[in-house]
Amino acid sequence: MSFSTPLSRALGLTYPIVCAPMFIISNADMLVACAEAGILGAMPSLNGRTAEDFEAILQSVRARTDKPFAINMTIGLTDPERLAADVALCEQYEVPVWITSYGNPTELVHRAHAQGARVLHDVINLKHAKKAEAAGVDAIIGVAAGAGGHAGRISPYALIPYLRDNLSVPVVAAGCISTGKQIAASLALGAELVYLGTRFIPSVECGAQDAYKQMVVDSGPEEIVYTDKISGVHANFLRRTLPEDWTPDRTPEGAKQWKDIWSAGHGVAEIHDITTIENIVDALVREYHDAVAALPR
Repeated sequence: MSFSTPLSRALGLTYPIVCAPMFIISNADMLVACAEAGILGAMPSLNGRTAEDFEAILQSVRARTDKPFAINMTIGLTDPERLAADVALCEQYEVPVWITSYGNPTELVHRAHAQGARVLHDVINLKHAKKAEAAGVDAIIGVAAGAGGHAGRISPYALIPYLRDNLSVPVVAAGCISTGKQIAASLALGAELVYLGTRFIPSVECGAQDAYKQMVVDSGPEEIVYTDKISGVHANFLRRTLPEDWTPDRTPEGAKQWKDIWSAGHGVAEIHDITTIENIVDALVREYHDAVAALPR
């Protein structure tokens, strides 16, 4: 049984769920599987090593599904020439949802809106959320403490209603969401979409190494380390994969350095299997309805 919010309906989704873009490991197979399961799959444009590789990914996705998907562009962390190429490709292939981060999204908002695309922008605090709202984004992704990858310091129980109370655009909840119970809680806090990354690492379609997937299944939240020593920005990683010495490099050429440094969030606490995206979505939907039905009346 489907459930939805105004934003999920506007995006053409069956469920208000986003498979968050994950550096290196998100791929075309994930975008297609998410689309066919009724949720929004997302991928960083830089997961294509070159602009040509990125275009090939877009061609593959477009050939395999006519349902919505999203591309993430990291404005301030991407070479300007490469960013310009990626934006142009998103226009050419009519990517329906653009996710922006690490910079001023104003120009990208104008270009996305010109072709009818929506823009979601991720932030870790209200100050940056207000700036993105002024730039015209369609929704704010509130990245709370405990999220996989780059994360904030504010608990999702505080951040999501705080953003919701102080913004005029919808809020997307990110951080520590791996089950339908947590989806229900996020929607109760005022979110209109939920953003899950870690939960989809141990999916069959994910490009992560098998050992990475198994480590996510086997780990608890105590094994997640929040540090700025890897990318220069605070992020969460699996403790056992952290090197002693590291020079951050998030360019496509530097991506191979990240092969054995594995990110995950506190959501590992509720992940117990490796399965398909279709099965994950089915479980999330079932858990959501069970959680809502079990609430005290």
